[in-house]
Amino acid sequence: MTDPQSLLAALPYQARLYDSRTGSGEAGGDPDAPKRLVVVLHGFGADMDDLIGLAPVLAPHLPGPSLWLSPNAPQAGLMGGRQWFPLMTLSQEERDEGAQQARPSLIDFLERALQASGLAWGDLILMGFSQGCMMALEAGLRLPHAPAGVVGFSGSLAGPQRLAAEIKVKPPVLLVHGTVDPIVPFKALDSAKQHLEQLEVPVQTHACHGLAHGIDQEGLGRAALFMQALESR
Repeated sequence: MTDPQSLLAALPYQARLYDSRTGSGEAGGDPDAPKRLVVVLHGFGADMDDLIGLAPVLAPHLPGPSLWLSPNAPQAGLMGGRQWFPLMTLSQEERDEGAQQARPSLIDFLERALQASGLAWGDLILMGFSQGCMMALEAGLRLPHAPAGVVGFSGSLAGPQRLAAEIKVKPPVLLVHGTVDPIVPFKALDSAKQHLEQLEVPVQTHACHGLAHGIDQEGLGRAALFMQALESR
């Protein structure tokens, strides 16, 4: 079976690992090979510990064993947190430029993680929250081969005006957003949906009524159903 320490050592930056075969980041347990690699991207100012707790909640809904990685974003951020790119002005231009600059490093991370785990692009599920959602869409639509799916919580689509010229793959996408989000406005959900549909990306959306900037049980339930239905490509 995949050795956790060897997998983590192969990565370009730190990450937390959860293996559904053991219920932890340790080796042992079910000898069956993992069928999925789920990479979870945290938001601005958080770190690799922030979302790894989603793994034991969602892993039982996947067919077969799965590996989960929650990486630290490569840049140091505010108050000891991490960031995929700086957010100083909160402008669309800043998000667009930042996502573009951060994309190559993330794709390199994903490629190394798949190689180390013995899985292919079609076995990958990319998940992100807030700034991590931006990066999941930024990278997930420009990979060399289509991942199994992309799940985004409380985020937006960076650089929609350049997507038509840059898109390489069209994986199934689920976007979940709170209706009273004060950080990333709820209208970002419909905007992203419209741009993705124009390019024939199979996108589903779910509005969590009364939810601010976060992930709730309703959103997790919707993500579980989406991930359960994905097929390897």
